[in-house]
Amino acid sequence: MNEAASFTIQLDEKNTLAIKLVHYFIVEKGYTPIILQGVKDEIWLENLDEEYKVVRIVLGYIHNDEQYKFDVFKTNRIIKKIKAKTLSFRVKVLSIFLDLGNSVSLDENKSKNITAIELKEEKDAKKNTVLQQYYPDLPNKMHLGKKGIELFIKATQDINEHNMEDQKKMADVFKVKKPIITYILILLNVVIYFIPMLLGISDTIFSQYAVYGPFVRFGQYYRLLTGAFIHANVAHLLFNMYALWIIGSQLENFIGKTRYIIVYLFSAITASLLSIIINDNVVSVGASGAIFGLLGALLYFGYHYRVYLGNVIKSQIIPLIVINLALGFLMTGVDNAAHIGGLIGGGLMMIGVGVKYKSSGFEKINGLIVSLIYLGFLIYLAFLRA
Repeated sequence: MNEAASFTIQLDEKNTLAIKLVHYFIVEKGYTPIILQGVKDEIWLENLDEEYKVVRIVLGYIHNDEQYKFDVFKTNRIIKKIKAKTLSFRVKVLSIFLDLGNSVSLDENKSKNITAIELKEEKDAKKNTVLQQYYPDLPNKMHLGKKGIELFIKATQDINEHNMEDQKKMADVFKVKKPIITYILILLNVVIYFIPMLLGISDTIFSQYAVYGPFVRFGQYYRLLTGAFIHANVAHLLFNMYALWIIGSQLENFIGKTRYIIVYLFSAITASLLSIIINDNVVSVGASGAIFGLLGALLYFGYHYRVYLGNVIKSQIIPLIVINLALGFLMTGVDNAAHIGGLIGGGLMMIGVGVKYKSSGFEKINGLIVSLIYLGFLIYLAFLRA
């Protein structure tokens, strides 16, 4: 008769504590693991939306102050790389040491951006002032009701489920969708240019619908929007439509059709307003102000997803904005005021409409309020001050 062998895997207190901490920070607080080469006996977790953007769980034994100082030096070097990758000016780190020698003084070896605490037992989490301030639910959430291998299995299952949910969100945001609104905007711009040209009424359209400060102040407010759909010549049209296709299709894919059209139209209006403030008696036409608004929105979106788009922001989006603004100042016939007005408007309205899975209701309300203040300020400068 064969008997099934039974065995139990025992986890020591340090590893049990580490598992519970990792489970809490990933499942409850939304941190994600950072893969670092050459780093042993440490678990690095990242959440750029938290006060402590990086949490380190250090299992390795730190036996004296000299070893701890080297640990701080090593951590700061890694943090510099994380800051560069994520476009973060400051990254606060919480280092949680699970095996600290009695001779190590955390208070005497403080670092500017690193908060170091020691946890030797689960009950220490209730006593620690840093954890109580920033993660007050940690002590209760650490009670998973399992021990040994069952604890490991439960923690692993919960983390895998959480990661699968995150992957679904990322797939939803970044999956390729048809940029229908961008198609429509390009079609409108092309039709509004070529149909009047074929009918011989281009000059009439230009004179009646272009952005021109005196006429706008006279009551023709529609020009603030219609001017964004008129172009001076074929080259102007082709350049703007190419930019709209490249930038607009990406942004529409990321933020969805409703957010996208709101950002575009708001950017077009704020671009026109700043144009008539700076260039009072100059006729202005073209979609470039609204397109700059899309760049501003893309910059804000990319900042929220900078773990995925950090290199794109640094190597493409920011240089594109800087170069085009610089060319606008150097070249004649370019309405850089409209570009700046649209850029700011698009960025602010992007805050208002929010980034899916990232923006809180509080942030969106503040974004809408600031957007309306910006719009009101431009209207005051364009109309009431004149």
